[in-house]
Amino acid sequence: MRLKDKLREPGRRLSSELCVIPSAAVAQALAVTGLDILYIDREHAATNNETMHAMITATQGTDCAAMVRVIDHNPANVKLALDMGAEGIMFPLVNTAEEAAACVASMRYPPLGVRGWGAFVAHSRWSVPPLDYLPTYGDKTVCCLLIETVSAVENIDAILTVEGVDMAFVAPFDLSTSLGIHGQFDHPDFRAAVARIEAAAMAAGIPLGGGPANTKEEIEALFERGYRVVGGFDILQLKRVVGEMVGHVRSYQNK
Repeated sequence: MRLKDKLREPGRRLSSELCVIPSAAVAQALAVTGLDILYIDREHAATNNETMHAMITATQGTDCAAMVRVIDHNPANVKLALDMGAEGIMFPLVNTAEEAAACVASMRYPPLGVRGWGAFVAHSRWSVPPLDYLPTYGDKTVCCLLIETVSAVENIDAILTVEGVDMAFVAPFDLSTSLGIHGQFDHPDFRAAVARIEAAAMAAGIPLGGGPANTKEEIEALFERGYRVVGGFDILQLKRVVGEMVGHVRSYQNK
């Protein structure tokens, strides 16, 4: 597990992709590109437990960290994802510092947290004997919080000072929806909310992620504002690239 160390390097910038397509082949194809982080989506995708495990395993042999965006904050779902070999968890809809602390606790073993021991699969993923998983990797998993509600913005300073939070990610679709301006990313209220998140992350020294960022210009714009992690969505990138190809073909048909 190297992601936590990467995040601790102040000048290091990382690439990521949210994998909505429930496929080990897609996860493998993305991981071998040199991608830093692959988020396997359980919240809004048709990914079941078996597919999640296969997608985590598909990153084996690469430097790509497989994280899981869990359905909710239920410690049972967090435990399962980590026990399947995930390197970290992305938590949706974190609204308060208390919720953030509970998220951190669900990833940690007692006495620091509530994670139950059961690394019967994860120890193979990390090539250690079963009883060596906890002392070797127990404190190396990465906790990422999605900031996507009005309440989260209001409590952002307290949320990002919770010990054990490794990264925060601005979720523009949900955040704009929570603000009542769905998809209006140029709206003054949305810009103000994002600016508040950015300022809090910089003050707390928490690496901040953002997107979608697919073009060089979009990526540079986020990096210039202090973001450390950028990326997009596999399904949207696939549609964009195929759409471009279809457009080229149709342009020849019209000649």
